[in-house]
Amino acid sequence: MNNNILLLPHSTGIAVIDINSIIRVEAISNYSKLFFTNGKTLVVAKVLKWFETVLAGKGFTRIHRSHLINMQWVESCSYLPQLKIVLHNQEQLSVSRRKKGEVIKTLLITTAA
Repeated sequence: MNNNILLLPHSTGIAVIDINSIIRVEAISNYSKLFFTNGKTLVVAKVLKWFETVLAGKGFTRIHRSHLINMQWVESCSYLPQLKIVLHNQEQLSVSRRKKGEVIKTLLITTAA
């Protein structure tokens, strides 16, 4: 099976998802909401930690207890008053204080590659 494909059960069946089409994943209690490059969203009964584990090493970084982002979609970041990530679709997401160092390190590695 292709390593860039996820099979996710949802309310009406099973979705076949190309990992590269995921912009970000947001935690909603015991569910997660996926945001895609085509503007669509999908809510699935998986916790964010599950996505963090499955997408490890595939360009995704946890920036907050409720956000996991695809680093390919980061356009910029601002430091003041707190670290915020701006995605290519102009969404702004706050980075938690605990994740700040890890996110900056990942950004430096990603931009150097």
